[in-house]
Amino acid sequence: MRKKTRRLSALIILLIGLLIWYSEGRPSFSSFAGITGKVTAGMKEGAGKATQAFIPADSGPAPIVIFCPQEHCMENLLYLINKSEKIHCAFYDLNLKPIIGALKQKGAQVVIDGENRDDANAFARHDDPDDGLMHNKFCIFDDRTVLTGSFNPTVRDNEKNNNNILILFSPALAENYEQEFQELWEGKFRKGEKVPNPQVIVNGTLIENYFCPEDGCEDHVIAAIRAANASVHFMTFSFTSDAIGDALKDRHWNDIEVKGVFEKSQNNDYTELPKLQELGMDVRWDHNKYNLHHKVFIIDRKIVVTGSYNPTKNGNEGNDENVLIIHDEGIAKKFEEEFVRVFA
Repeated sequence: MRKKTRRLSALIILLIGLLIWYSEGRPSFSSFAGITGKVTAGMKEGAGKATQAFIPADSGPAPIVIFCPQEHCMENLLYLINKSEKIHCAFYDLNLKPIIGALKQKGAQVVIDGENRDDANAFARHDDPDDGLMHNKFCIFDDRTVLTGSFNPTVRDNEKNNNNILILFSPALAENYEQEFQELWEGKFRKGEKVPNPQVIVNGTLIENYFCPEDGCEDHVIAAIRAANASVHFMTFSFTSDAIGDALKDRHWNDIEVKGVFEKSQNNDYTELPKLQELGMDVRWDHNKYNLHHKVFIIDRKIVVTGSYNPTKNGNEGNDENVLIIHDEGIAKKFEEEFVRVFA
């Protein structure tokens, strides 16, 4: 009985310590619930069994999923900027004036693709506009919080285009993105070290994280698709990868449901849409008069692939990109709802 009491007391002390550790000197993220209504909570049942010694595990808040333009992407990014001290961001494009003003005021370090350089974002560092794309869209806040997805802080991405944002509270993922950022900040574009933490457990959710070209994004997306047992649904801005198209073909021939939406402005000789249609897959052009800017695959309604990476040769080999593969039914459900909306 005394042993049980001592163990219970130790557990209570540990929990109190963790609460203090996460609260002292950190902004309260409860404001997100009011803005987005998207905060999820709780440990996934049995998730502890998936944790292995080589996989970092962070027990902070659950990831937050936000969709633009309907869920205030700019306001959420602005909130994080205003509540943070150390801010490192890499954006393909940036022209939202409130974001630019806040980043300047905070003394943030920012990298932007060279082809989108203008007077408003001249304070940032830029790559060579003639040498591939710095196509990332992410920020690291105070070495513990990461914002990423398909959203560029631009007027069109905020108000017109279909996009997604993920906010992840994880020092291990922040370490991954910080390594990538430092490479970009030092002018090392389209190359770098492999990701230090390719798998992380965040609030009970397994998250895989990769960067292109050094981690071979295409191979990881193909592996996720080939593991599908029931369905693959996707929303893509640009999709020209024959290898990923072949992976979908394989799933289709194995009686796996494949449905997808392509951005219509990317109708060219290289798109995979007609090839997939000819094989009988239910794929179509998007009907938004603006852009479908997602880069998303939803596997079995349980796994989500997202990030800045378009399934293209340039995305895999020629650009700086990032990918998340999130193994979580709750997050997959939110992306599935977005898919149903844009697929209609």
